[in-house]
Amino acid sequence: MKKKLIALLSVLLLTSSLFLSSCALPGLGGGSKDTIRIGAMATTESQIVSNILKELIEHDTGLKVEIVNNLGSTIVQHQAMLNGDVDITATRYTGTDLVGPLGEEAIKDPDKALAAVQKGFEERFHQTWFDSYGFANTYVFMVRQDTAKKYNLSKVSDMRKVEDQLTAGVDNSWMEREGDGYKAFSKAYDIEFKKIFPMQIGLIYTALKNKQMDVALGYSTDGRIPTYNLKLLEDDKKFFPPYDASALATDEILKKHPELKTTINKLKGKISTEEMQKLNYAADGELKEPSIVAKEFLEKNNYFEGKN
Repeated sequence: MKKKLIALLSVLLLTSSLFLSSCALPGLGGGSKDTIRIGAMATTESQIVSNILKELIEHDTGLKVEIVNNLGSTIVQHQAMLNGDVDITATRYTGTDLVGPLGEEAIKDPDKALAAVQKGFEERFHQTWFDSYGFANTYVFMVRQDTAKKYNLSKVSDMRKVEDQLTAGVDNSWMEREGDGYKAFSKAYDIEFKKIFPMQIGLIYTALKNKQMDVALGYSTDGRIPTYNLKLLEDDKKFFPPYDASALATDEILKKHPELKTTINKLKGKISTEEMQKLNYAADGELKEPSIVAKEFLEKNNYFEGKN
């Protein structure tokens, strides 16, 4: 009886194992070996650009593309590529990956930062970092047009002469950030605002628009910037590190499908910061699906006319 019970348990365990192996989590190792897997974060921007790449690759190459969604951070994206769970990540940012996966010091010059991540990722991880799409998603100070006119503001250093009259809204986390946070900023620009309101980033733009503050620190590709007609102040001391956005692909997938390199390079320098703002707003403000926003962008710019 005992031997029969052991045999039965063995069969059940084997059956369960086979069942589980056939039901891999979708998007993480469960796709076909001939499917190109693009990793995307949950942000609107990442969702849109991932769908742009998906549509373009499928159109140009005929390959099947799957988007692996909700990779929560740069580290998660990085690990997914190292594990072989994804072949491409659509939105990687120079400043983030330079100090993150590469563990190097921030580089303020955009060209040098890009060169450093391209060299570092190739040598250490056998991954190809593509040239920038043309936009950077970085911290940026912004004001209403009336404030810019009243105080004659066009660059960040212009705020110094009227610092005692300006109230500022900033992201909660920025106040405590090392390197590019408030303390370092105040020292670099010699600026102390009259008052600072730390708050959730999503509330800052509306508060600025409603004149609850004079200056706000936000993200350069946010769609509400053009919608609210906000003026971006030039970071004339280049305090914030560059966060130019690019695609990143494993050398393995590019060797297997060399045509991918040609297709991805079609987007080099083709999406400006202003264009990315509009795309983000189409999703966040007009409530369009990121996949629809992506397709409309490609159609508008004639990417679907013919193949390579």
